[in-house]
Amino acid sequence: MAPRWLSLALLAVAAPSTLGSPTGGRLDTRDDSGNEAFSPPYYPAPHGGWLSNWAEAYEKAHHLVSNLTLAEKVNLTTGTGIFMGPCAGQTGSVPRFGIPNICLHDSPLGVRNTDHNTAFPAGITVGATFDKELMYERGVGLGEEARGKGVNVLLGPSVGPMGRKPRGGRNWEGFGFDPVLQGIGAAQTIKGMQSTGAIASIKHFVGNEQEMHRMSSVVTQGYSSNINDRTLHEFYLWPFAEGVRAEVGSVMMAYNDVNRSACSQNSKLINGILKDELGFQGFVLTDWLAHIGGVSSALAGLDMSMPGDGAIPLFGDSYWGPELSRSVLNGTVPVDRLNDMVTRILAAWFKMGQDQDYPLPNFSSNTDDEEGPLYPGALISPSGVVNQYVNVQADHNVTARAVARDAITLLKNEGDLLPLRRNDSLKIFGTDAGPDPQGLNSCADKGCNRGVLTMGWGSGTSKLPYLITPQDAIANISSKAEFHITDSFPSSVEAGSEDIAIVFINSDSGENYITVDGNPGDRTVSGLHAWHNGDELVKAAAEKFSQVVVVIHTVGPIILEEWIDLDPVKAVLIAHLPGQEAGNSLTDVLFGAYSPSGHLPYTIPYQESNYPESVDLIQQPFGQIQDDYTEGLYIDYRHFLKEDIRPRYPFGHGLSYTTFEYSEPALSVITPLDTEYPPSRPDKGSTPTYPDTIPPASEAAWPKNFDRIWRYIYPYLDNPESATAVANSSETYPYPDGYTTDPQPAPRAGGAEGGNTALWDVAFSVQITVTNTGRRPGRAVPQLYVELPDSLGLDTPSRQLRQFEKTKTLKPGESEVVTLDITRKDVSVWDVVVQDWKAPVAGEGVKIYVGESVLDSRVECEVGGGCSTL
Repeated sequence: MAPRWLSLALLAVAAPSTLGSPTGGRLDTRDDSGNEAFSPPYYPAPHGGWLSNWAEAYEKAHHLVSNLTLAEKVNLTTGTGIFMGPCAGQTGSVPRFGIPNICLHDSPLGVRNTDHNTAFPAGITVGATFDKELMYERGVGLGEEARGKGVNVLLGPSVGPMGRKPRGGRNWEGFGFDPVLQGIGAAQTIKGMQSTGAIASIKHFVGNEQEMHRMSSVVTQGYSSNINDRTLHEFYLWPFAEGVRAEVGSVMMAYNDVNRSACSQNSKLINGILKDELGFQGFVLTDWLAHIGGVSSALAGLDMSMPGDGAIPLFGDSYWGPELSRSVLNGTVPVDRLNDMVTRILAAWFKMGQDQDYPLPNFSSNTDDEEGPLYPGALISPSGVVNQYVNVQADHNVTARAVARDAITLLKNEGDLLPLRRNDSLKIFGTDAGPDPQGLNSCADKGCNRGVLTMGWGSGTSKLPYLITPQDAIANISSKAEFHITDSFPSSVEAGSEDIAIVFINSDSGENYITVDGNPGDRTVSGLHAWHNGDELVKAAAEKFSQVVVVIHTVGPIILEEWIDLDPVKAVLIAHLPGQEAGNSLTDVLFGAYSPSGHLPYTIPYQESNYPESVDLIQQPFGQIQDDYTEGLYIDYRHFLKEDIRPRYPFGHGLSYTTFEYSEPALSVITPLDTEYPPSRPDKGSTPTYPDTIPPASEAAWPKNFDRIWRYIYPYLDNPESATAVANSSETYPYPDGYTTDPQPAPRAGGAEGGNTALWDVAFSVQITVTNTGRRPGRAVPQLYVELPDSLGLDTPSRQLRQFEKTKTLKPGESEVVTLDITRKDVSVWDVVVQDWKAPVAGEGVKIYVGESVLDSRVECEVGGGCSTL
């Protein structure tokens, strides 16, 4: 095998460009012809702890780290190996100071692979609620259940992918195809989760937009997402900045490369943007088995390796672990860098109060049995109680049902067929209405599509503690419901003139390690069409019945054209991915207990060719895929507006059983935009300091009479003195290009978590009176979009979502005054030359539109010119 340092040096590059032209920001290139995008180096890794709101946590961490040995520090940075504990991953521990193995575990919608948990609705469903309070409440539920199970770090929320590729497998884990919707969803979720003491981990940073070919291994190299500087800042970084501003404790890196540099060791992404510009104070970890370099990743700012294994899992080796101990002893990784890594990890642990009676893991993600091996990956392992079956559900079913219900999006309702009456004669079709015939949780990680679709598949799932199917819920309400749980329309079915057919169809996707019905995560075979011949089922029902309702459970956009305009198809609902309360949430709306109030978190096109070619899934047999983001900011509705393509249903669309009037709009200036750029950032505060001397080699020696577990990753070396011999030799270590230990100038766009605090100054505020003018109670969702002026000198989307609110349930005739705030950042563009956010002075030329979708402008305001209703 080649020397370890050589393989690491060859892998060390950096991240996305922060240089570029005023019109969009070119990618940095390695030659004058503009070929081969690359990511410039950014060293050294900035220290954490310079913000006052983290001061107490960092002080505690500093005191502890000052007393740790080399092995103890390394133990907290490195996972113990896959299947080497109860959780998806866990670090080593420091028993003499009461620091347990830190448990990191999935998923963004519930505690994965355990029992007595809640299977909450997926992120895409949460986004469709457009309800900030429910976003927060669901976050609280997730955090409480993580804490109750002893999970220190719950791996979510997900805001990457961003929906750039409509067929991308994991779009459903995030909140929608817009950076502001994603950012608000992430921030509210993080605040809710971390209010319980659990650490959130926002992911995947950044550019993970398709599942196929995302991972690097000993024989392959993951695709490179080549993103220019302006697009990166204004679109893909936006929700991460919001997550950092919400004080998220950890960030998970993506598998893929960005501008030809692997995310897990991309110095510009981690050091330059995340830790310096965005002021991130927590710790950065790899996705599972995405660690591909030791020294290179440490220098690039990575703080934790998960699950700890090296290039091939279950070999018991690691890029870190004992090799990180060796690299510190021989001087290739500065002691200063290791100290910051551990300080960041422990600061997050202290900030969430996990030093105060936080539970240890009481479950095993490896088995459902009460007793079993403690380290299943070891083959020969001590055994004990691994599952205590702790019930953490509390009353979270109430939140789960409310989220699923308030996300239901009514696309069409001709003749007010909905809501249904209890005595309506109903005939229900489709396997998506019923249970999995092979049993609840019969396929691992939901890697199948049988019965009602409650979530996609992969690591972003959890087991269902129970499932209320649509069949169950409808049968509980209606005594005149006839069920045909099949995807082939029964020829024997008779249709009376008063009968109403309800047809259930779905579209699924997931993570790449599972292939379902030929789809390797991404929707390669199915495209954006219904699975299981769903379109044929709808058309067959429409041939017999004069009144058809279609219910769709889907991971994302779905093409409706084969049947949407058929005369019998009177009503269409998208119920998204509802989790365990699928049936109850649906009947709440179908039978009128609640008016639908969900809105589309993405656009539904007429056909897939309406999208730009650049967002297609990419496959090629050889070499690294170069995925060039040539469409820039024009994703989803931005693209449709630019190309003047009318969609079937626009982003933000959602009907109600009632109607709303918007009146009395008023625009106020709150914080005047007196300058193009924000005021100068504050200076960084002080950070913890430690001696920079290399520790004694004895600190990495194996303890006497130590009982080793085979394949478990430890921080110890058989001969630690040999590392110090290398350090004293004349051999020069081949550091990555651009490596330096001299601190970089503080980025002018930084200054606090998320960036300069002035970016979140409220520049303008719009107030609108929303009145229920219909006959039923309901909730409105005013959405605010901005149009930036040509005076900024940049090609900018004509509408960009910047704010939304959801009214309370308004009775007929009742009104509510809604306030929609617009920040400096909301009306800014990223200046790639100045490297800061630029806004039009005084907001001159900014136009504001408010309505119930991106195409539904009910109010128009112009800064300096007032507002009017349309």
